[in-house]
Amino acid sequence: MKKDPLEKVIEKKVCDHAKQLGCLVYKFTSPSRRSVPDRLFIMPGGKGVFFIEFKRKGCKPTAGQEIEIAKIRAQGTQVFVIDNVDEGKRHVISMVEWGKPAPNLDDY
Repeated sequence: MKKDPLEKVIEKKVCDHAKQLGCLVYKFTSPSRRSVPDRLFIMPGGKGVFFIEFKRKGCKPTAGQEIEIAKIRAQGTQVFVIDNVDEGKRHVISMVEWGKPAPNLDDY
């Protein structure tokens, strides 16, 4: 039986893909702020920034992470919670190519 990949494996593969598409990718930490998203992505061509909080398959953000994500989104900045490589790559491609999040296919 195959195990789901660890969060760090998902994170590495998505970040490597984003770098191939021209993004600057930074590990995001804030000494005075806990529960911030894992990574900051700066898109090429001045298209803006977005954040990703990585989780293992099926895991959800903590209450503190949900609060921080809501604060960032309230400022008009995209934050994605990603728990698999394909979804992460899809969001990165959508943001880089069109400057907007990929639709949630579960909504269709």
